[in-house]
Amino acid sequence: MCTQTPRPVPRPWRDENWSAASCPSTYRFSSSSSLWFFCISFMLVFIITLLLLFTVASLRTLSLDVNVGLQLARWEKTNNISLDIDQRQREELLANFKEAIRIPTVSFSETEINTTALLEFDRLLRKAFPTVFSSSLVHHELVAKYSHLFWVPGSQPDLMPYLLLAHIDVVPASESDGWDAPPFSAQEIDDFIYGRGTIDDKSPVMGILQALEYLLIKGYVPRRGFYIGLGHDEEVSGFKGAMSIVRVLKQRGVKLSFVMDEGLAILDGVISGLEGPAALKVTSIGQATVKLSVAMLPGHSSMPPRETSIGILAAAVKRLEENPMPRLFGQGPERGTFEHLAHKFKLPMKLIMSNLWLFSPLLGRVLERKPDTNAFVRTTTAVTMFNAGVKVNVIPSLAEAYVNLRIHSAQSLQEVLDLIQLTVGDQRVKMELVDGFDPLPVSSSDEKSFGFQIIKKTVLDMFPTVTVAPGICIGNTDSRHFKDLTNDIYRFAPVWFKPGDAQRFHGINERISKKNYEELVVFYSSLIQNCDIQKLPEPHSSVHEL
Repeated sequence: MCTQTPRPVPRPWRDENWSAASCPSTYRFSSSSSLWFFCISFMLVFIITLLLLFTVASLRTLSLDVNVGLQLARWEKTNNISLDIDQRQREELLANFKEAIRIPTVSFSETEINTTALLEFDRLLRKAFPTVFSSSLVHHELVAKYSHLFWVPGSQPDLMPYLLLAHIDVVPASESDGWDAPPFSAQEIDDFIYGRGTIDDKSPVMGILQALEYLLIKGYVPRRGFYIGLGHDEEVSGFKGAMSIVRVLKQRGVKLSFVMDEGLAILDGVISGLEGPAALKVTSIGQATVKLSVAMLPGHSSMPPRETSIGILAAAVKRLEENPMPRLFGQGPERGTFEHLAHKFKLPMKLIMSNLWLFSPLLGRVLERKPDTNAFVRTTTAVTMFNAGVKVNVIPSLAEAYVNLRIHSAQSLQEVLDLIQLTVGDQRVKMELVDGFDPLPVSSSDEKSFGFQIIKKTVLDMFPTVTVAPGICIGNTDSRHFKDLTNDIYRFAPVWFKPGDAQRFHGINERISKKNYEELVVFYSSLIQNCDIQKLPEPHSSVHEL
């Protein structure tokens, strides 16, 4: 009997001809399982990453206070002379300051400067500060006829000197603009002295020299030498005054530890959400003025071409406005500004500002929405002049536009020019650089920065509730000419600004309180003496980094 072995039933996974179509339910189950596993894994990784980021951000938020380092350190002791200003001295220093405000040292242009007023101001300085000008310790010289350079040598020549910088000239002002008091009257209203130059920049001019006058009278001799520079044409770029002072110092081989010049102030209630006032010592950004022009054959308006010089240039300008410079927030000193101020904000801003490594893109998008904070984010572009046409029925042959740019610290002048050319994208539009310069190198602000820490200590000794931070100033001063003499230029004066006061700067009703001017004198006296230490102390604790 023949027995036939039954053939095994083929199984799909062994059959070479098996396909997903032959067993759809099995395939769907396998595919769904894989997708579900992938989704679960992805969600777990995502949640773990979020938890990790939140933990790191929370720890940094709770521990980050970049202001602690040297505040708790042991500073070298110096026998500082205390300035106890009595009533007679108070009346004297205010009288000198008011007389300085009454002298209209106006700079209208590079070729139109009130030299008569500058000579009168020279006589005032010599009368108001006789000890400064007669002391054998102080070396004074006129530079470029109207600027002043003082050198006060220290008892330890090996300590690198520094420079206190200010300027004598002011911008024009007219009572008809709406002043509450004549701009050169130094009139008192509610304990404020009104007048052009009370903020910019005669309060530092007179305050520095008044402080030195009092110190010399009390027998002070510095350990660290220092210079005082007073330019006479800062408001028209300082090409004669400050630049001449720089040439003199270069010829003598002078190198400076730091330069301190006018800039920002103590901001009280100005920064929304910040608890308490803040003192910002700033670095200057770059600047440029670019002329765009289009030249074509003129014609009669009854036979217009398809495109006119005005239309072509207007389209180019529109492209510039619609395509702003790239967002650079967090790549310049503004990061240090927000981290220094972070601990003075409440949540959620405290969390965001303590963790710019994570939230820079978010904060940058918020800041760029307002014109007054957009300069923290990018190079700003402003079309300030547009000229074309001479008659209503004549198509102009030439159209010109002037563009003013304030260059972010993370960009160079050449990079900005290249971006303008790329954005305009029309060979018919000619671009010409009228003037411009790169941003100054960012001045140091860490725990090894002598100038920053000395200024910070002086501010905190006088005003313990103030938060000191590095910052950016969108305006430029004489200090930019000194970049070859030092790596660190700080733009700060201890003038108190409340909401609305910034508009007084170059505006109407410029003023300073009598108390604040006296504080300036005391501040500069303390600063000069604080600079006498040989070196900074070792920090108590390092900045927390994660």
